[in-house]
Amino acid sequence: MSEDFERMLSGGHPNSLGRTIEVVETVLAVPTRMDELLGCYKSQDGVVRLRVSNALRRVQARQPDLIVPLIDKLIEEIGALDQASAQWTLPKLFEGAHAEMSEMQRARAVGLVKRNLEVHSDWIVLNNSIEYLATLANDYDALKDWLLPHLSRLSDEPRKSVARRAGKYLGKLEAKQT
Repeated sequence: MSEDFERMLSGGHPNSLGRTIEVVETVLAVPTRMDELLGCYKSQDGVVRLRVSNALRRVQARQPDLIVPLIDKLIEEIGALDQASAQWTLPKLFEGAHAEMSEMQRARAVGLVKRNLEVHSDWIVLNNSIEYLATLANDYDALKDWLLPHLSRLSDEPRKSVARRAGKYLGKLEAKQT
C-alpha cells in the first residue's frame, strides 16, 4: 500500500522540505495521486500545507501538464482557503499554466488574485499577486487601470519587499501609458 501524503509531508523543521521531494516523485510516477496531494491543503498542520504548495510548484516545473486539469479546482477550492501558503502559490501556478488556460479560467484566476491583492496582508501573497497581475497588465488595459491604484497604495507599504515590488511595477506600467 502507498504511504499517505499527509503523513509524508508532516514533521521536521517548518523551513525544511521534509519528504516533499518523495511526494513529488510519487505524483510524477502516479499522476492520479494529484487529488490526494491537493487534499492535503485541508490538513490541520500548517507545515503540511506549506509543503503541498512547494510540491505543486515542483510538479509544475517538471510536468506542467499535470497542473492544467486542476485549474478549476485550484481556483474554486484552493482559492477559497484562508491560507497564505495556498494563496501565494496560486499566482505562480496560474502564471505557469497561463498559455493552456481557457479565457474563462484566466478571468477567474485574475479575479481571485485581484481579491487577494485587495484583502490579504501576507507579504508573500502580496508580492506574488503583484508580480502575476503586473505581468498580465501589460496586455490588458482594464487590468492595468485597476492595478495602478493598488500598486500606488502598496508602494507606501511598510514592508520593504512589498513596497519595492509595487513601486517597480508601478513605474513600468506608468511608463507604458505615456
